[in-house]
Amino acid sequence: MATPATATLLFDGVCNLCNGVVQFIIRHDQRGIFRFVALQSDLGQALLAAHGQPLPPPGGPESVVLLEGGRLYSHSTAVLRIAGLLGGPWRLAAVGWLLPRPWRDALYRYVARHRYRWFGRREACWLPTPELRARFL
Repeated sequence: MATPATATLLFDGVCNLCNGVVQFIIRHDQRGIFRFVALQSDLGQALLAAHGQPLPPPGGPESVVLLEGGRLYSHSTAVLRIAGLLGGPWRLAAVGWLLPRPWRDALYRYVARHRYRWFGRREACWLPTPELRARFL
């Protein structure tokens, strides 16, 4: 039996890298703990505003934001927490916690800044299949 969703991942819905990350998480989230919402959606904007965070500018560094336990996590902290929640071999990413946060976030921002150039972008947000629709808000 799947665990009820306990974490919400807000992602850049037009970013190919971000969509790939969402699909990776869906494949490896055996417990079904993640729900997903595009940052650009009305609900995504409302969730950010409810937690005191403005909508990131298009192409901004906040390409992935994790809402867990009533707190928002962004940049490298969000990525490391996601890996930890996936469990299994993905917990090995915990070695990233050994790096100082400014270093981790600098690497995150570098990839985020170049993600459209390296991976491309879509004209519209990715739409989940009917089977996955329940995991999207």
